[in-house]
Amino acid sequence: MIHPKTELKLINQEVGYGVFATDFIPEGTIVYVKDSLELVISPTDYLVHSSEMQEAIEKYSYMDENGNRIVSWDFAKYVNHCCNCNTISTGYGFEMAIRDIHKGDQITDEYGIFNIDKEMELVCGESKCRKKIRPEDFDLLYQKWDDKIKKSIGKLFNVEQPLLPLLDHAVRSELDQFFTNPEFYKSVYALKYKQHDLIAETKNNSVF
Repeated sequence: MIHPKTELKLINQEVGYGVFATDFIPEGTIVYVKDSLELVISPTDYLVHSSEMQEAIEKYSYMDENGNRIVSWDFAKYVNHCCNCNTISTGYGFEMAIRDIHKGDQITDEYGIFNIDKEMELVCGESKCRKKIRPEDFDLLYQKWDDKIKKSIGKLFNVEQPLLPLLDHAVRSELDQFFTNPEFYKSVYALKYKQHDLIAETKNNSVF
């Protein structure tokens, strides 16, 4: 679910739609939570879809650490990438504002965290735009992403959080642990697709 103080607007024909703030959203605000209405498409489910449906799923989904593709039921799926994004996914599974977002600002995100499996051309328009998102970005950039999150997550309980009730008990416990002891910070790397780990586990558990 996307933050309630947002709206969907057409940007242009090249970019398409984007999500914009309808009011001030301060740094540290949770702007997206995976709720119980999100569509979860497993790797097997994805394979049985037609090529047209797979293309639509690829366009509007992100891949979680288990290889499932998540399609938002609301317009969260229209949040665009920006190399100078104002929100970012955290290791706790929610997305958070990493600087103040003012009324009329576009809500932007870091697609490199979405476990893409092929290069993606960018049109974010930033002077330091990476031009492309690549599968290897996760390993190369996750520490920089963590630095951005750590700078802002301390404000989590100092701002209004309309989406906080949607966090499950396990995530709340992890946050409580972190705020008690910052050494328990959960890196965004926890969101990386564990494909190789799953393959290794399968081999180790096989009986020949």
